[in-house]
Order: sequence, then C-alpha cells, then structure tokens
Amino acid sequence: MPRASAAGEGTGRLGLAAIVRAHGEALRRSHRLAAVQQRALEAIAACRTPALGGHLERCDRCGATRAVYHSCRNRHCPQCQALAQTRWVEARRAELLPIPYFHVVFTLPHALNALAQHCPRLVYTLLFQCATDTLQTFARDPRHLGGELGITAILHTWGQTLTQHLHLHCVVTGGALASDGSRWIPTRRRFLFPVRALSKVFRGKYLAALDEARARGALPADLDTSPVLRALRGTPWVVYAKPPFGGPEKVLAYLGRYTHRIALSNERILALHEGVVHLRWRDYADCNRTKVMLLSADELLRRFLLHVVPTGFQRIRHFGLLANRRRTPALARCRELLHAAPPLAPPQRETPVEIVRRLTGRELLQCPVCREGTLRLVVQLAPGASAPEIRDTS
Repeated sequence: MPRASAAGEGTGRLGLAAIVRAHGEALRRSHRLAAVQQRALEAIAACRTPALGGHLERCDRCGATRAVYHSCRNRHCPQCQALAQTRWVEARRAELLPIPYFHVVFTLPHALNALAQHCPRLVYTLLFQCATDTLQTFARDPRHLGGELGITAILHTWGQTLTQHLHLHCVVTGGALASDGSRWIPTRRRFLFPVRALSKVFRGKYLAALDEARARGALPADLDTSPVLRALRGTPWVVYAKPPFGGPEKVLAYLGRYTHRIALSNERILALHEGVVHLRWRDYADCNRTKVMLLSADELLRRFLLHVVPTGFQRIRHFGLLANRRRTPALARCRELLHAAPPLAPPQRETPVEIVRRLTGRELLQCPVCREGTLRLVVQLAPGASAPEIRDTS
C-alpha cells in the first residue's frame, strides 16, 4: 500500500494524486501545458474523491457505512488501469496460438526526443509503422520466412527516471502464414531475425518517413531537424530481441504487465517532504539495483506529463494476422494448419466485483468491520456532494 505523506502535504494516502493536488496548480502557473495534459492532471486529482460523485454503502449486519467514489478512468491515472488491463488480457486469450512468441523492442534515439515533444502524434505513429513494417519486411522475405506475422505492439515513452525513452514492445508470432494461406511457416526455435539487420532497416525506414513528413510540411516550420537527421543516419539504432516466451500463458502474463502500464505507479512514490518526492527506481546500468532518487514535486510532475499521449492515440495496436480487419479468418486458418483446438469463448463481461472474486477469491463487498455482513448500496452521491450521515439503526 502507498505510505502516508509527510505532515502538511498529504491528502490521505500518498500517491500521484496527492502530489497533483498539492503541487499541480503551481505547475500550471509555471509551465505551459497542452490541453490533454491539463485534463490528465484534473482527472487524477479528482479520482475517487467527492468531486466525481459515488455512492454510500452500508453493512447489512453491523451497520457500518463507507463512501465509495467514482474513478476518473483517465488512462494516465495509476489508480484506474487494473480493470481495463484485466478485461483486455482476457480478450487476448482467444487469439493466442500454440506456438512460441518473440519479444522485440525498437528504440528511437534520444536525439528525437525534442521532436517528439513538438509533434508526438507523428513521431509515435511513425514508430508503430516503421517498426512493424520492418518486421513484416523480413517475414515476407523467402530467405527468412516467406509469410505474414501477427504482431501486437505497445508504446512506452519512459525510462525508470521518467525521462523520455521512446520504445515499442512488439510481441511477435514465432512463425508466419504463407501468403497464399497454404501452410504455417515456423521460425527456428530460439531465433526470429538478425537484430543488426533489423536495426539498419528500421533506421532507414524511419528516417525516410521523417524526410517525407518534412517534405509535406508535417514537421514544425520553426524546428530545424536537418542536423539531427544527418547525424542519425550514421548512428546505430537499438533493436533488442529477447528469447521466446515459454508458451501462450507466459505471453498473457507479459501482456498483463506491460499493456496498461503507465509512466509512474503509486508504489514507487515513497515519501513527499517539503516539496521533495522520494522515488524508487531500478538502475539497469548498475546490475538492476533498486535505488531512491529525490525530485522536486514540480520536476516529478513535469516529467510525468512528458508521457501523456495525444487525445485518442492508441498505445496498443495489432498488425498482420492480428489486424482488426482480418484477425478472425486469419487465426482460424492458422489454427487449422496447426491442428489446434478452437479457442475458449471469452467470458461474458463481468463486473469489477466478479473479476476480483474470480481472480483473487476476495469479496469486495464483504464488510471490512465485522467481516460477516455484506455492503449494500444506500444512496447515490452527486458529484461534489459530501457523504451524508446515516444513523445506525442496527
């Protein structure tokens, strides 16, 4: 559980919302924020507070009452991702094939960070397009596979210190469907494609796409990208391929960790004292050691807002065999060729209470006071209304 904040700066539990409520207004005055960043701060500050309304619950045995306030459902809020993540992963279960899956990470050079701040939608979109096109270029080459892959791509824009680290996680089928649909072509057991060759092709495709964007006027006119692009042509770009997953269940476990992850979880915030945040982070360059860094609340929020994506931008996308327009027939053909059993029907849409009961065995509506009764809805609370006092008649 998040720890309590230091005296004078807390609003209950310590987490990102408490920091936003205490220091968000000062950040707004000192920084020019995009509208989507403003909305994210407002949503996080209001999440699970009377500002959004809610309802009052009462135990049918001991009479204990509690107010439950609505979530903001903003995708950048650390309190609102668990349910969406669980439902998304359950939907993916029916799409997995009985094959190995590979994990490939495409990283943009930090020299492109400034461009990403000016036009994030363009930079992120090109990352999706060029990374997945690079994978499909190799897959369609008969010297490698000679067919089409299935790819799930997940955008992450941060590193452990919340600075910009633009990279795309790709979960890739360990094999391809032949272009005529006649056969399934498996990869070698522990090898997808040569990463050095992937890196060179990815670099070429991305820089060519930026040149084309500049030619059509899609880059900011006041930002001279020519020196940066020239330098990047001779710089190695990082593509990393991890060993294949151990099976479909391992893929689901991975997707559950990565898909709805945001830049900063509440568990990493250790303390807030006199405007300074104590933040836990993992130093991958130092044997993966866990360390604590100190950041001013203003700087922490500034870094966090670097990772608020444009309105409507999809951070998770599917390509090839998994593309929305052809997923169902393509996967059915793959299962036929692999002699795989049909997928289990996805579960009916469950309530949060039912999901928690199924996954953990916990009863969310069990009274936390007497541990015997059930909490029942008593009254709805309008946004901004405080919880009314209810006389205990038990």
